Amino acid sequence: MALKKMVVQFGMGTSIRSRNYTQAGARAIRDALWHHSLNVADAFGFPRTAMVIDAVVAVQRPDLVDEAELVKVFPYGQVSVRVIEGGLDVPKPSGDSISVIANAAITVSFDMEAAHG
Repeated sequence: MALKKMVVQFGMGTSIRSRNYTQAGARAIRDALWHHSLNVADAFGFPRTAMVIDAVVAVQRPDLVDEAELVKVFPYGQVSVRVIEGGLDVPKPSGDSISVIANAAITVSFDMEAAHG
């Protein structure tokens, strides 16, 4: 398979009150996808299901993220999600809680051999 990267998209998501790292990660993915709505598959004559999507989500507590829930955010494509340490936990002024900030980087690739084979 000759994967060719076509697009890289970035997003940010938060969980302000509930300290939910999965929710913040899902919001970061949605931010990347819906802010940068590109019709890459259509432009190259591929079905949307042919998109190979690699997502990296960064949060301070990767162990608290349900990766399977993040995969469900994507409407189509062959999706893989990797959660790493990053993002930001912001302490509230009261000191008794935090707001969670997640970052996402999404790469969309296609198997270009399939188009010429």
